[in-house]
Amino acid sequence: MFTILLFNCKKEEKSKLKKPNILFILVDDLGYHDLGSTGSTFYETPNVDRLANQGMMFTQGYASSRVCSPSRASIMTGQFTARHGITDWIGAKVGEDWRTRKRYDKLLPADYVKELPKQDKVLAEAFKEEGYNTFFAGKWHLGDKGSYPEDHGFEINKGGFHRGGPSGGFFSPFKNPKLKDKEKGENLTIRLAKETAQFIQQQKDSTFFVFLSFYAVHAPIQTTETKWSKYRNKADSLGIDKSGYKMERVLPVRQVQDNPIYGGLVETMDDAVGIVLNALKENDLDKNTIVVFTSDNGGVASGDHYATSNLPLRGGKGYQWEGGIREPFFIKVPWLKNKATATSFPVIHTDFYPTLLDLANIPLQPEQHIDGISLKPILEGKEMNVDRPLYWHYPHYGNQGGEPSSIIQQNGWKLIHYWEDNREELFKLPSTEKDELNVITKHPKIAQKLSNQLRSWLKEVDAKYPEKDMEFDSIKRQKRRINIKTKKLESLEKSRLEVLSKDFKPNDNWWKSKITKD
Repeated sequence: MFTILLFNCKKEEKSKLKKPNILFILVDDLGYHDLGSTGSTFYETPNVDRLANQGMMFTQGYASSRVCSPSRASIMTGQFTARHGITDWIGAKVGEDWRTRKRYDKLLPADYVKELPKQDKVLAEAFKEEGYNTFFAGKWHLGDKGSYPEDHGFEINKGGFHRGGPSGGFFSPFKNPKLKDKEKGENLTIRLAKETAQFIQQQKDSTFFVFLSFYAVHAPIQTTETKWSKYRNKADSLGIDKSGYKMERVLPVRQVQDNPIYGGLVETMDDAVGIVLNALKENDLDKNTIVVFTSDNGGVASGDHYATSNLPLRGGKGYQWEGGIREPFFIKVPWLKNKATATSFPVIHTDFYPTLLDLANIPLQPEQHIDGISLKPILEGKEMNVDRPLYWHYPHYGNQGGEPSSIIQQNGWKLIHYWEDNREELFKLPSTEKDELNVITKHPKIAQKLSNQLRSWLKEVDAKYPEKDMEFDSIKRQKRRINIKTKKLESLEKSRLEVLSKDFKPNDNWWKSKITKD
């Protein structure tokens, strides 16, 4: 009898020590205010909102970059972009090739690393070493053949290859070499969720690390007629503003959330999140699975499809301001129940690596995730007394109007250094989240200290810089900008109202969403 009791106790103890599963959800181009839980009154996201309310919301959560590939590399490596070298989206032109864009800019963008460095032990590899079954679904954009998810620790890859957007759009056929088509008209976001849910069900008796990386809500923005109609009617009931844009320094920027196509795209992403969360619950895994939810950069307010507004944050994807780098940033640890559900402690993508290892009781690897810290104390309800600097380095021109610049943020101060003319801006956070109150003349000593610290760090990590374009033509640049302020702005306002009109129809089959099986 004693022997049997001892065996049962050991079995129960072993069960309690089972390592937690990890579900990491990364959305592409989702803005900070694109969720109901972060302030949107237009988009409807009940599943993500529920997740946010069940976990910890980091209200000052940051992407490691204003564009996708660098942020994704930072999540995988635990390193800031200037350190791992992927400083722009992979495929962007650099050096003299930049002139083919006919942007007529003062600088030639710096070169950058074109794939996830093989010498790094990335997040999936760290978990795989610990016996986790690893799974990837969706957008990769961290290298071509030889640097796909399966080359970096993921045993299964559904849909991840070198492209940064959905090749065939959001409805089948997908034109994705890593994802076989099934029914014509199938939704890509839902398909990725179903593939993930199936893997979870298959692995319910094992331990897994799942990385669900949606192509949504990246361009091309597409939705079904039903969802478009829902959000068109909602915009109409809320009152459609006569004007939806204003000029930023380079391009117009969207001021209102009223795009019914984007609304449908966001809701479909939320539907997909619901499918995966339900899979956890149905397989009795929700109480032992850590869930992370975030985005890779700000919402697209300029360039691409001018899809959303990030107000009151300034700018959006591609921009150096808060709208370009502030993200939804949620972590749910089911067994940690705290009264506090939100914190304003500044966190960044590089923190995911050490945090997830720590929560899974896996030894940290500080030589790898050198730019991240474990957020476990915060999740346990403790205070974090860490005064550390955050760094961003983007020696490029963004497609959305952003300028080549580097940023340091520490102790509530943010300094931006612009590489075109070496001017600098200083902001106090969070009181000036709109980045409209440059206080550098009032606090020159603080600005100088941060500037010196930024330059010292960039030198330490051997950062690459843009170079002066000796063929720069200021007349051509001015002509281009005048055209943007007149014709481009007028065209955007016109197309915005067309999408909101009752008789809007993109094409006969609504981006293939009406096509069914033969």
